[in-house]
Parts: sequence; structure tokens; C-alpha cells
Amino acid sequence: MNTYCLDPHLLKRRIRVLVVGCGGNGSAFVSGLPYLHQALLAFDHPGGLQVTLVDPDTVSESNCYRQAFCRSEIGLSKAIVLAHRTNLFWRLDWKGMQASIEDIRSEEADFVIGCVDTRKARRAIDKWTRQSRVLCYLDMGNSAHTGQMILGEPRNDINRKKSNRLPVVGELYPEILSADGKGEEEPSCSAAESLIRQEPFVNQVLAIHSLALLTQLLRHGSITHQGAFCNLKNGNVTPVPVQFVQPAKRRRKAATTPGEER
Repeated sequence: MNTYCLDPHLLKRRIRVLVVGCGGNGSAFVSGLPYLHQALLAFDHPGGLQVTLVDPDTVSESNCYRQAFCRSEIGLSKAIVLAHRTNLFWRLDWKGMQASIEDIRSEEADFVIGCVDTRKARRAIDKWTRQSRVLCYLDMGNSAHTGQMILGEPRNDINRKKSNRLPVVGELYPEILSADGKGEEEPSCSAAESLIRQEPFVNQVLAIHSLALLTQLLRHGSITHQGAFCNLKNGNVTPVPVQFVQPAKRRRKAATTPGEER
């Protein structure tokens, strides 16, 4: 069984987390992040988490049925609302921005948490992380009653030469990025449509599993699974074991070794 270990540099300073998307998965995920922050501080981490939330959208009426927003917040920036609410309750200094990931400087994050619901948005995150110095990218996505969360290391300058690198979601499941017109749905415009497309609690289940995975890595230093698939209809949670990819040169050399089976 493979084991992935935390970069030791993250034990010496605040861990910068960039949450991209503050809708169903994003708002559920952000509500649990302060607990992880407090746990890190309680066990003598020097700074805990520094979180930035980004989302170009504002709160709509249909968001108030499934996401962590109320009617008095309609028309306000999702990211800024969540950041202000979290800061007031927990006395934190986290930041919210009404922006897309392309507007964020790449040096501002160690972890990117993708909470988007279209392939176009995932392609934007994939491109941004490959041009950045981000250490890890956690993708969360779901349908009506199923979902997945996958942690990986983007193939960027800081990661591509590692002898063992965690593949990101687009490498494990390329179809999640394919530009074939499928999965490019527009946001739900009514409460009924919103609840049909994503049933209650699927976002919370994914968020809890994602937070538990990050807690295992950041608190205890290692993980043996890099994600999971969840199914609320049958109650199954299937872990995705840690699997490494090797640098490109090593893979080419292995492919030309005489007598070696692939």
C-alpha cells in the first residue's frame, strides 16, 4: 500500500488554501475549515490555515434552498459573504474575492480546493495549477446523489520532477475535462431544478470526506488514499488508494527496457 507524506515545509508556516467555487460543495467545505484550523493550532502548528475564497457569482434565490445562503444575501458575492461570516464567528482573517481563478496570483496557494460544477471550470483550474507552484489540488464534484473527491499534485515546476507524484483528477479520469459539450450545464435557475440536480446533503457528505482527508494529511502527516467515491443512494464510500506517477523521462526509459512487461 502506497503512502503519501506531507511536505515538511508546511509544518513551519501558515498553510495557504485557495477554495475555488463557493456554491454547494464550496460553502459546505468552508464551514468545516475553521475546525481544521483550530485543530492545527491546538497541536502547535505555527499558523494554521490562511484561506482565500474565490467565486465570480452572486447569491441567487435558488441558492438559498441548497447552499449556505439566505434571502437577505441575494445579490451579494458568494465568496465575500462566506469569508465575512466565517471571520466574524471565528475571529479569523480569511479573504473572499468575487473573482475567477485566472485573477489569482499563483504564488498565493499551497492547496487548491476545486468546488466547481462544469468541465470548463475544471479545465481553468487544471491550467492554472499547472502554471503555478501549488503543491496539491483537491477536486470535488457530484451529481444528484453521487460524487467524488480526488487529491493530486499538479504537473507544475514544483512537482513534475518528483520521483513519486500524485496524479490529479484530470490524469486519473480525463473525461472530466473533455470539451465535448457534456457537463457544461448552466446553474439551476429554480429551487426544484436545483434540488433535482443535487439532492440535499450530497454536498455535505463530500465536504466531510474531503475535510477528513485533509485532516489526516495535515494533522498526521500522511495518507494511504487520495480520495473517494460516495453514493448516497446505496450508502457506499469507495476509497481511491494512493497511486503515484513517475517523471516523464523515467516512464519513457521504462517503456524501452527490453523484456519488460508494461
